[in-house]
Amino acid sequence: MRRKLAAGNWKMNGTGAVLAEIEALARTYPQADVDIVICPPATLIHRAGTAARGSAVTIGGQDCHARASGAHTGDISAEMLRDAGASHVITGHSERREDHGERNETVRGKARAAMQAGLAAIVCMGESLTEREAANTLDIIAGQLSGSVPDMATGENLVIAYEPIWAIGTGLVPSPDQIGEVHGFIRARLERRFGAGVGRSVRLLYGGSVKPDNAAAIFAVPNVDGALVGGASLRAADFSPIIAALGEA
Repeated sequence: MRRKLAAGNWKMNGTGAVLAEIEALARTYPQADVDIVICPPATLIHRAGTAARGSAVTIGGQDCHARASGAHTGDISAEMLRDAGASHVITGHSERREDHGERNETVRGKARAAMQAGLAAIVCMGESLTEREAANTLDIIAGQLSGSVPDMATGENLVIAYEPIWAIGTGLVPSPDQIGEVHGFIRARLERRFGAGVGRSVRLLYGGSVKPDNAAAIFAVPNVDGALVGGASLRAADFSPIIAALGEA
């Protein structure tokens, strides 16, 4: 059985004051039947780990460099994230792909670096509205899967997050059938590439306007093992019902 995962991506939001939200989550979930990871800005990772200590809440990063060290001003390596207390790191988010021109090979290098540093890489992929309307979704996902996921992937060091770009922060959510089609496709591709053992052990998250009022319906879709949540993860009061819905799925 794949253990469910609720991941929160705080993006470029939060200063020290918001650590109270992690403390609130930690009080609510000293233990949990699902894995919980919050990915705050890099400036908060160490303090967030302290705030979550002794609870079921773990901390992740939002990005890493493909190299372990070097002359890369402003970048953060996977080893640095691990040293700061992170257990996971998001790679290939659509905002990184769009805002910073990251291509599949760039994402693959970052995911490989994360795995080599002992982090689990949450590799993101998804189609634009234009690609969805042109019925190119599965072709886009196939290319991102083959190009962004390293050969060293296992069920322990890889998480896939399907985030249709047109649903991120828009309030739009694909139908259960649409989510199920993509997640089933990803599962089949992973099994074909890595074998049934690894392919069936990788957790698949859905992301894109996940909220307390739609979480249960999303988690009922086959091959949805959790969620990568943006805005609704910023407040414990909003994220807790999503975690609870996942535990009941």
